[in-house]
Amino acid sequence: MFRNFPHLKATQMHTLGIDFGTSNSAAGVSVNGAPWLIELEPGESTLPTAVFFDPYTKNMQIGHRAVRALINGQEGRFLRALKSLLGTPLLHESRRLGGERLTFASVITRFIAQIKQRAEAATGYTFSEVLSGRPVYFHSADMARDAQAENDLRTCYLEAGFKSVRFMHEPVAALRAASNVEGYGLIADIGGGTSDFTVFHQDAAGETNILVSHGLRLGGTDFDRQISIETVMPMFGAGSEIRNSFGPETHTAPRRIFNELATWQLIPFVYAPETRKLAADLAQFAKEPDKLARLVSVLEYELGHDVAFAVERGKIAGNDEIANAKINLSMVETGLNVTIPLGVLNSALTPLVSDIRQSAHAALKLADVPTYDITRVVLVGGSSLMNLLQSELSTLCPNARLDAQNALTAVASGLALASAR
Repeated sequence: MFRNFPHLKATQMHTLGIDFGTSNSAAGVSVNGAPWLIELEPGESTLPTAVFFDPYTKNMQIGHRAVRALINGQEGRFLRALKSLLGTPLLHESRRLGGERLTFASVITRFIAQIKQRAEAATGYTFSEVLSGRPVYFHSADMARDAQAENDLRTCYLEAGFKSVRFMHEPVAALRAASNVEGYGLIADIGGGTSDFTVFHQDAAGETNILVSHGLRLGGTDFDRQISIETVMPMFGAGSEIRNSFGPETHTAPRRIFNELATWQLIPFVYAPETRKLAADLAQFAKEPDKLARLVSVLEYELGHDVAFAVERGKIAGNDEIANAKINLSMVETGLNVTIPLGVLNSALTPLVSDIRQSAHAALKLADVPTYDITRVVLVGGSSLMNLLQSELSTLCPNARLDAQNALTAVASGLALASAR
């Protein structure tokens, strides 16, 4: 199943570096001073942080197999962005998944356990310790919840079979995998759920001094959510007027149901019976019944994640500056598409990108480093490849060169290197 792994001494293999991400995860170790990312799936060193529960086989599939099960229309329950639930009460709520009632914490535990098992199968070694990445802040607006999130993740690792758990800030890990360039630099780690920044200085001898790390709870899944709310949810009745059954008055369809449907980690909750009933009631009295009928279909056939993936694909197409990129919603209604011109995409994301830029600027102020002293911005995370975001970082640090060479693997590679210590 996996490629041959280099021969290592057992003493080198006690600690496994794991990048447990909102959208993707990876694991690795240090081999002769270089990072080695383990193939967690054949030919793949990263895998989607996604799970799929088959109600018939009772199996939990992860990674690309989970995504394929969803795309192929296989009956079951799909979950993604579970990392965003750490530190929240929702983490310990239970749902019926694959024929049993499970909390989302137990789902994360099983996902991590499969990573551990696959890493051990690929290397032939047993890992008793884990060095895990973590954002600078799981929850930037609530330090108590932030501390709880780390405790939650630590518990998941221990219950997955690790004996000891250490954490490293993700941008600091990414810095370990970056090349040495003399001067001041900024790590900009824009992940699925958080944006983190580390300001550092490297001297001519290659010595690195980390000056400060800072961040906020905002990332690529928030981009998806904003695009969905502004372009897709109106097609499902967001903003529509609903007639009062006892008079001529109308009211606007409640936003909560649309906000949850547009949020990756909350999609499983919108399939609750009370939410389906609410959608049916709204459709009955809607002034635009066709739109609310689409909402009813999405909930009835549990198409929320299919819609979210369509939004994500539309976002990527828009970032590639494809003229009038489209969000294909044919899974809801034949021929249904939403066009998102580049200007619309940028206007939807500008407020979020502005918040990220302000967080980067705050990191530089905390480090007492002028923006024009930064000569290199190391881009990390899939969302760091957004053109609008790169433009903002270039404006913030006008003398900096943007380095996106290892954007998708830097955190995992840095954790792999640090695991040797």
